Amino acid sequence: MINIAVLGYGTIGSGVVEVLNTNGESIRKRAGAKINIKYVLDIREFPGDPISEILVHDVNIILNDPQVKIVVEVMGGINPAYSFVKEALLKGKSVVTSNKELVAKHGAELLDIAKTRNLNFLFEASVGGGIPIIRPLNQSLTADEIVEITGILNGTTNYMLTKMSEEGIGFNEALEDAQALGYAERDPSADVDGHDACRKIAILSSLAYGMQVDFEDIYTEGIANITDVDILYAKALDARIKLFASSIREDDENVYAMVAPMMIRANHPLYSVNDVFNGIYVRGNVIGDVMFYGSGAGKLPTASAVVADVVDAAKHLNKNIWTIWSSKKLDLINIDLVKHRFLIRVNKKKEILDDIKALFGEVEELTEVVKDEFAFITPLITEREMKDKKERIPGLIGSIRIRF
Repeated sequence: MINIAVLGYGTIGSGVVEVLNTNGESIRKRAGAKINIKYVLDIREFPGDPISEILVHDVNIILNDPQVKIVVEVMGGINPAYSFVKEALLKGKSVVTSNKELVAKHGAELLDIAKTRNLNFLFEASVGGGIPIIRPLNQSLTADEIVEITGILNGTTNYMLTKMSEEGIGFNEALEDAQALGYAERDPSADVDGHDACRKIAILSSLAYGMQVDFEDIYTEGIANITDVDILYAKALDARIKLFASSIREDDENVYAMVAPMMIRANHPLYSVNDVFNGIYVRGNVIGDVMFYGSGAGKLPTASAVVADVVDAAKHLNKNIWTIWSSKKLDLINIDLVKHRFLIRVNKKKEILDDIKALFGEVEELTEVVKDEFAFITPLITEREMKDKKERIPGLIGSIRIRF
């Protein structure tokens, strides 16, 4: 029997308990021993819940119990999760977490502590919920040089953009719908402003390139400025708008990462990833294109990924699973140097076309999609050039990046 402790009895923590209870026998066979939850840590009481018998409020009870071999951290946030996890590792316990903020900020340090003590720090559920992506990057794709990771990594924004596209509603209505269904929090900023996706692509980038990618260095733009009119233009171009989190290696020395809405067509692998689902596209220099698709959030899908890591940790007690993630910082290239095409909307008629061509050269004109608007697609230009030209575009309404 292998004793574990669960830190946090919220949505994911209760899901972990449920998965272990539901599939206990098959999990025992895969782990080679019964996984026993000895403690659940939470500041709240849960009268009538069976976990009340093992509920504790002091983390030191867990940290100082030598019988606890694996700690599952599903509290979220940096503090006190970081201090609890670090102390658990220092006390000789492997740790499994779903905490993307913790992993993005302290992943390299915690992996190093685990490595020096022949323990494990595992975090499959921190990106993509139930989608297996961390383990494939760390084990299955090690023969490749990863040249691109692009993902739809946030189910809330993907749901909203899908609703806006399929029902023609605006941003605010789509957000209210997502909140009513429990997909978006009362404060949705982490999702709609792109911060959630940013931390996830930072984790994936750090694993893909073996060096620390700081999420603070990643250009991040959310979907708050996407309107129903933008959706109309996407439809006119047989395209869809998705919030992409991308990490691209242009050559051996130049890697850039960004989170931003992108307009894509049906030939893009992520075009059909809709609703609350996530999709992650990985391109290697040998294997080519690989896709990972599934439920990116939710109680049981995420809990399933957590329990899978628990099984892995149980099978590797006193043996570290090697993960290449150095604390050495990877300096990303300035986003101003990255090139994209842009769809530009202006509130003038075609009479300004000569001015537009003087700014951009030849452009691709769009037939009238919205009354009293003129739109065009730029050639491939750098982000810096686009910033400089925006102030000189007559009657600018908006712009969006294009990947086709």
